[in-house]
Amino acid sequence: MLQVKTIGLLGGMSWESTELYYRLINENAKKVLGGLHSAPIAMVSVDFQEIEELQHVGDWEELARILARKAMQVESAGADFLLICTNTMHKVAGEVSDAIDIPLLHIADATADRIASDGVSTVGLLGTRFTMEQEFYKGRLAENGLDVLVPSQADREIVHRVIYEELCLGMVNDESRREFLRIIDQLAESGAEAVIEGCTEIGLLVNDDHTDVGLYDTTRIHAERAVTFSLERRNEQ
Repeated sequence: MLQVKTIGLLGGMSWESTELYYRLINENAKKVLGGLHSAPIAMVSVDFQEIEELQHVGDWEELARILARKAMQVESAGADFLLICTNTMHKVAGEVSDAIDIPLLHIADATADRIASDGVSTVGLLGTRFTMEQEFYKGRLAENGLDVLVPSQADREIVHRVIYEELCLGMVNDESRREFLRIIDQLAESGAEAVIEGCTEIGLLVNDDHTDVGLYDTTRIHAERAVTFSLERRNEQ
């Protein structure tokens, strides 16, 4: 009988992107396994209002405590490994990993592996202001051998605002899409060979149909890596 590891999801940041994770993981599981197969998943979802407020006052210690506690619940529910279903909250990935006894699949590692396999070395990065400006994410990509470009400060503010005031509320605005495409083009003109959609909601707004610049959708990459890992033999972890 096929031994499939249970995928742990720490979600709700926002629920729109967590819904996408759930769908993509199950679509990939069905694609690989066929028939009526779906992915075994254990999930705990947080209240994003509380998370967002703590992010914007900079209380990352409390955020780490909350996510570590929720990650322990995911593990207790039977997960064999964990995904944090958001880019920004990987700022506390170390604290979360320390709180559990199962592996954590880091979204930046999965993304960097995919980019490296494509032979790309210089990438643009879009995400929340925290993700674009702080080293917890850019540094992780650099450790994986990538040169990372980010938009200007004014454009970083636009991207951050659209994420929190529109995409996290389920709003997809054509004017915001045009702004994102302008920013993507500027990153390409600055030398980016492709652009990382380093926020799990950005794929709701911009995808490969909208631009000739190569895009790396971190939600999709993370979900695909989860299915691959779940099917690896347990002694290969």
